[in-house]
Amino acid sequence: MTSILPLLAVIFPLIGALVIRFLDEENAFLRHITALASIFLTFAAVMGMLPVILQGEAVELRLIPLVENLHIYFKVDAMGMIFGAVSSTLWVFAIVYAMGYMSREHGRRGFFTFFVLSASATMGVAFAGNLFTLYIFYEYLAICTYPLVVHAQTREATRAGIKYIGYSFGGGALIFLALFIIYDLVGTLDFAPGGILGAAPPGSRTMLVIIFILCITGFSTKAAVMPLHSWLPGAMVAPTPVSALLHAVAIVKAGVFGIARVFYSLYGVETLQNLNLTGYLAVVICLTIIVGSIMAIKQDVLKLRLAYSTIGQLGYITLGTLMLTPLGLTGGLLHIINHAFMKITLFFCAGTIITVTGKTKLQDLAGVGRRLPLTMLAFSVGALGLMGVLPICGYVSKYYLLTAGFSAGRPVYAYVILGSTILNSIYYLPIIINAFFQKGSFDEPKGLEAPLTMLAPTVILAGASIFLGLFAGYTTIPLVETVVKAVF
Repeated sequence: MTSILPLLAVIFPLIGALVIRFLDEENAFLRHITALASIFLTFAAVMGMLPVILQGEAVELRLIPLVENLHIYFKVDAMGMIFGAVSSTLWVFAIVYAMGYMSREHGRRGFFTFFVLSASATMGVAFAGNLFTLYIFYEYLAICTYPLVVHAQTREATRAGIKYIGYSFGGGALIFLALFIIYDLVGTLDFAPGGILGAAPPGSRTMLVIIFILCITGFSTKAAVMPLHSWLPGAMVAPTPVSALLHAVAIVKAGVFGIARVFYSLYGVETLQNLNLTGYLAVVICLTIIVGSIMAIKQDVLKLRLAYSTIGQLGYITLGTLMLTPLGLTGGLLHIINHAFMKITLFFCAGTIITVTGKTKLQDLAGVGRRLPLTMLAFSVGALGLMGVLPICGYVSKYYLLTAGFSAGRPVYAYVILGSTILNSIYYLPIIINAFFQKGSFDEPKGLEAPLTMLAPTVILAGASIFLGLFAGYTTIPLVETVVKAVF
């Protein structure tokens, strides 16, 4: 099906960002309305394509022809819809949250300009129909998010921004090199469910290995695979709404989404099994999961603990997809969705704690549940969900991943996930216990515990995490099964 909707999903945030840029700095009302309207229109464009995708079809749009068999090309399949739908949905909540969070911050016009513009780049990554289009928007996303990382304009923010952009452009350069080799090898860069590199000429094994290393390393920079992770904790200097999108939706998910595209849209299951490369990557991912979780335990700053938690949780997604089985892919894609909802909830809670109490360190949060009961209840939902506690949605993806590990004859993968779950409880449960069961200096709130624009998105998303756990069979699983049917 040919449609302009993928292009509109990219253009709406671009137009909104341009309008915000030329609004007066003090005109908060128009700025907020413009930001919310442009993101909501993007969400509507994405949802307009969902019925077609659920029927097992795709939406495509070829734009600018470059050379033979190469265009700026949008193709929305089920895998792209998962990333696009989650991103556009959560961006609506993030815009509302940012209205309250940024009300007393400096540079609000610039912040909202790039905050909205980043949605345009994310939609382009989600709906790219070939590797070249994906590369363009992958780099576009790095450029759009750099001003958000350095928003504080401090020395620490500048250092974090330099590291972030260096890692991003370095990874992008590897992908850029890989796409030239792929085009020379098979004459196309278009994504296909069974992969395109299976059509490589006989004797191309060495080149296929080189392409694999280039692509996986390039996308692993944003996916925070160790040892390419150090930019991510540093980027916590950004405002909390940015941290939430960096960790839950845009940057890191662009990385794991790119890795999934390499596995299933460039190589295909049969080609990867013949090359026998995923085992080496699995070792790196398992180490990333465990080491990231251990490092999270050592952090005393709340946002840093959440940052290192993200590194481990992203490993679940990659580990699921590299199993090359229907159950593994199902678990990995489900965790893209579930982790996004739970982790953005946790970062929203962290932002509320910082805004209302001024506290950033865990040792200062004893009894904070008395001052922020709804916020800490939402935090508990997100944290328990990432630990895999019923009925929050995290248990669904963990169930599939554990089952996939055992059924594929690789129980070590399941043991890594179980070990990480224990580590999750070690770094999350003390926060919850201290907040609700320890005495502190916090008083009960007088009126709303936080601005409504911050409190409402947090509570709603916590509720959504429970809803997606209870009704996964009617919501997330059917969409993921559409991808699995196309691949296997």
